[in-house]
Amino acid sequence: MSFDLDVGYASLRGPRSVLEDHAGVGQPAPHEEAWGVIAALADGVSAGGLGWEAAQTTVEALLRDYYATPPTWDTTVALDRLIAAQNAWLADHNRRRQAVKDPEGRGTAGMTTLTAIVLRGHGYTLAHVGDTRAYLLRAGQCTPLTQDHTLGPFEFQNGLTRAIGLDDALRVDYLEGDVQIGDTFVLTSDGVHGVLKHAVLQSLAGQGSAQEASDALVAKAVASNGRDNATALVIRVKGLAAARLEDAERQARQRPVPNKLQVGDLIDGMRVEACVFANGVHRLYKVRREDNGTVLALKTLHEARASDPEERAMLAHEAWLGARVTERDARGLVRVHELPGATSFYALFDWHDGQTLGDMQQAQQRFSVTEVVDAAANVVRALGRLHQFGVIHRDIKPDNIHLGDDGQWRLLDLGVALSGKEPESVRILHAGTPSYMNPEQWEDDPELARVTAQSDLFALGVTLYQWLTGRLPYGEIEPYQVARYRRDPRAPSRLRPDVPIWLDHVVMKAVARDRRQRFETAEELLLALERGASRPLSAPLSTPLLARDPAAMWKIALAVSVLCNFLLAYWLLFLPHG
Repeated sequence: MSFDLDVGYASLRGPRSVLEDHAGVGQPAPHEEAWGVIAALADGVSAGGLGWEAAQTTVEALLRDYYATPPTWDTTVALDRLIAAQNAWLADHNRRRQAVKDPEGRGTAGMTTLTAIVLRGHGYTLAHVGDTRAYLLRAGQCTPLTQDHTLGPFEFQNGLTRAIGLDDALRVDYLEGDVQIGDTFVLTSDGVHGVLKHAVLQSLAGQGSAQEASDALVAKAVASNGRDNATALVIRVKGLAAARLEDAERQARQRPVPNKLQVGDLIDGMRVEACVFANGVHRLYKVRREDNGTVLALKTLHEARASDPEERAMLAHEAWLGARVTERDARGLVRVHELPGATSFYALFDWHDGQTLGDMQQAQQRFSVTEVVDAAANVVRALGRLHQFGVIHRDIKPDNIHLGDDGQWRLLDLGVALSGKEPESVRILHAGTPSYMNPEQWEDDPELARVTAQSDLFALGVTLYQWLTGRLPYGEIEPYQVARYRRDPRAPSRLRPDVPIWLDHVVMKAVARDRRQRFETAEELLLALERGASRPLSAPLSTPLLARDPAAMWKIALAVSVLCNFLLAYWLLFLPHG
């Protein structure tokens, strides 16, 4: 999904003999939506009439080449490299042209100012050199986003201290911020903002369509006895593109973590109703929006972790990932909400009254076999949707499976999930609960210990076993306690007689010690649960002794040796010899 924008552009020569301003907007092709929208305005500075050439080549090169940059580049990196390349090209041409004198003995050179903005995801990135300007019109307030690079505020001090083509070395100002629906960005040359008062500029920029606003700004500047070219580019944001992880990370860096909230406190139009959870890293609150009464869960960092950049990045990743996987369908997962104009750093989730499976097991609530199978199928569907997005949950367990009052089972907590874009701190974390982790995760070989979708399926199999029997298949596992896996678990039907044999086979396959015997995909597990007794799985093979304990032969040999030595000693010491 790309931006929905209303764009207007107007430019007049005014009293000047030539028009040396140039502006444009680059819209992405369908396969380029990840790059966003780029707009640029340049005001040429002429010495020999080459200002328009400098402005035109700078804008057109930027709009054209921006979509050729690698998608992995940060926006500021892409802009900086493109602007630096244009500056080097223009400065080199100016040096060559200085050797050519016109009839009046003047050198020929072309330089330009530049203000460019990229709208990407839910944020903007601004690049600025010279005395063109950018404004943000939001909620009736017009805020300047740039600072002029001139000698001073007076007319006799208007010489540029920075311009593209002026020097080999160029320093560009960059600014990043959030984009909201209803925002208006205004880019102007000094022929507009140098003539119009701020209040007039704000009033005209907010009137009518984007084209009507740009026409009004330029016409008013020329009518006010402006002595320069007048150019305005107006962009109204009517709809946002899909949020990016970079947006969430930027907000995590820029926004403050709220102080500890009390019941009744108000934050961004939401009233706190309860503090649900606090563990020294996160706080979870139940809040209600005052504008529409919606109840939400607000998750933020504990104030003791407010300055920890890794914890900020992890929570930002969790919020972004939750929004991504529930954008079209939130069944079996918890939807993430975005609040325009948020002033603090937090994540908002749907609030669902109910209990986790872990709470129900602690209360010794018993489920029928049919209830367990139906619920497990819903959880498997949700897990399959995560895997289709390339997401590995990494912490499937009863405490992260929730039954809402609406009867829907949901997976909770994507805090340690892997998405391919997770922060390094998440990637290197040996996450999960030991009793639910597959045996190979404890191996020394990194390739064997690698977390995959099968890791989630094993954890779900352990959960299903516990759901049916009240016990863990391999007992309580402590970190690196591999010895616990040296026996096959007992079939659930031996602990609970009403468990059918076909379900025995499904569960035992899910928790098999050998990963080659387990389910490979969530769809395969779901199919086995749905078919049930109509097409039962064959009984999984018992794990060979040597596979369960590679040292078993040595132990047996040692035992036989000890026994033989004992018998020999007994014979020598106690039995008569002929």
